Amino acid sequence: MDFTFTEEQRAAVEAAKAVFSGVTPDAVPSPALTPGAVSEDLDRPLWSRLAGADLLGLVVSPEHGGGGLDPVALCLVLRESARVLARVPLLETSAVAMTVERYAPRGTAAALLPRVSRGELVLTAASQGRTGHDPAELAVTARRDGTDWILDGLQTAVPWAHGADLVAVPAHTTEGGTVLALLPRTHDGVDLTAQYSTHGELLAELRLDSVRLGSADVIDAEGAWERLRDLLTTGTCALALGLGEAVLTMTSQYTGKREQFGHPVATFQAVAVQTADRYIDLRAMEATLWQAAWRLATGAEAALPAAGDIAVAKIWASEGVRRVVQTAQHLHGGFGADTDHPLHRYHAWAKHLELSLGPAAAHEDALGDLLAAHPLG
Repeated sequence: MDFTFTEEQRAAVEAAKAVFSGVTPDAVPSPALTPGAVSEDLDRPLWSRLAGADLLGLVVSPEHGGGGLDPVALCLVLRESARVLARVPLLETSAVAMTVERYAPRGTAAALLPRVSRGELVLTAASQGRTGHDPAELAVTARRDGTDWILDGLQTAVPWAHGADLVAVPAHTTEGGTVLALLPRTHDGVDLTAQYSTHGELLAELRLDSVRLGSADVIDAEGAWERLRDLLTTGTCALALGLGEAVLTMTSQYTGKREQFGHPVATFQAVAVQTADRYIDLRAMEATLWQAAWRLATGAEAALPAAGDIAVAKIWASEGVRRVVQTAQHLHGGFGADTDHPLHRYHAWAKHLELSLGPAAAHEDALGDLLAAHPLG
């Protein structure tokens, strides 16, 4: 394996840095001071700038107007977006687009993907299930009715659903399989109820009551949902890494300037040890992220399926980002709780990312099952 980034991947990072350079984390009200959502919609001006920089079609093939890059490139861009807490469904749209291109009928892909690349179509995914702990595909049932599909069920904590055009919804069939429905936000039988996460962004409880979709809007190819779930999980790890790196930089700058007893607190051994430990966390998060993204991008064989590397990356991301923001709060003292200071926003986003797609314990269980099924000896 070679973790050297290609010229195209490095170019994507530079484009992302240029776009995100004008984004400030405090562009919306503080989640600590807002009883409801901090905003009713995603950052549409930023979404337009991402489209103008060809970053929304980064992982879409050139056939559909995209850049044709891989999950590693996507994770590099997501890492930059998290540094500034970018309020856009870049992960969800890109992951669903990659899944559509790989598994959906050619006509469906041709109709959707060029619009995604141009920024005309916002996509998201329902990946939390009913509770955030149960498998998402079991929360909705799908049954055939002639050439159509009928969907019933409920998904919770769907990100960006109120501003998305299509929601990718996994559902289990009576035959025991899983399909992936591409559900319009406004459709007969679809009801969205407002929910909020720790970061104050508007989520949705998605309720489906006898929703009828044509066969072109339902992906029944084997492995489609699993691929989407893996992309979402790995992308979440990239977001956690970028956020953690930004927080550690903030902490280093603060402790380097804050003085006690005539010396910067960064020179105190207790402070240096804590920040060094958090640096180690971030390097472990980075190494496991690139391992997981590389497995997704290349399909390389190993002792465990790619799901094993993804589980390890999510374990490190969940635990690591929590430790990074907690240490930052401690070392910032009172400033860490000051709502005029951006650190509390990063803490709120970190908690959302930690629990998104399952906490570390859930992925430890999944890793244990994989190890039991694939003995390494």
